[in-house]
Amino acid sequence: MLSQQQLSDWHRDGFLVLPGFVPAAQCEMLKAHVQELLSSVDPHADGSATVFSTTDQAHAQDDWFLASGDTIRWFFEDGAFSDGQLTRPLPLAVNKLGHAMHDLDPVFDSFSRTEELAEVAGDVGFIDPKLLQSMYIFKQPGIGGEVICHCDHTFLWTEPQSVVGFWVAIEDATVDNGCLWAIPGGHHTPAKSRFRLEPGGTGTTNDIFDDTPYPVDDLVPLEAEAGTLVLLHGTLPHWSGPNTSEMSRHAYTLHVIEGEAEYLPDNWLRRDAQLPLRGFAL
Repeated sequence: MLSQQQLSDWHRDGFLVLPGFVPAAQCEMLKAHVQELLSSVDPHADGSATVFSTTDQAHAQDDWFLASGDTIRWFFEDGAFSDGQLTRPLPLAVNKLGHAMHDLDPVFDSFSRTEELAEVAGDVGFIDPKLLQSMYIFKQPGIGGEVICHCDHTFLWTEPQSVVGFWVAIEDATVDNGCLWAIPGGHHTPAKSRFRLEPGGTGTTNDIFDDTPYPVDDLVPLEAEAGTLVLLHGTLPHWSGPNTSEMSRHAYTLHVIEGEAEYLPDNWLRRDAQLPLRGFAL
């Protein structure tokens, strides 16, 4: 699937942008399906009004978030509520859906498990790929917030490091509406921290290994038309800014780990034994 030049770029940069990877009709189909899922969301269900923000991390102590590894849950944008009421229509207030759509929803299952994605996974070195986490991210117009510069290994820790993000632009992603930015070659720097469960599993902590900030001046934009696949190495620093435009920026992210690697038991994202990890086979 990938050429030698693409593989060379992947190893050099830690990311790879593949335009036109997913047909436009498939992106529209997934987007429409998500709108159907949102029609059944009750924003006032017990514990469900959780705001997802990487700048204050309040959700990281919330059971709605911590118990979402083997189910499908919704999370709201910062500013979506005022005095307990939504400030805008629900479809324009949701930050993301997560984190097991790829295993629990047939539409997400078929979108996530394709021969093309399996081939790319093999090309970048997976022997026994396991689909760990899925997120449908909305980046709402005028409210979609910043995602701080981070690497995915911090949050989905395996030994040895193995996580790769498969990020699909469902809508066009531009500088104005909050596209991804990444530091070319930044994946050669080890993860600076590890986000994990505290003993007892009722909250999280962040172990700091290196408190020097990422060189954000080195970030480059990864603008992507709908249907583009962006691969992100697990230790690649990446960031996205707030959506300052009037256009949403929907994206779907699938995180894949190596089945032969050890997924540490104190990772925040946990799976019930009744829902074991699977590979790309439908």
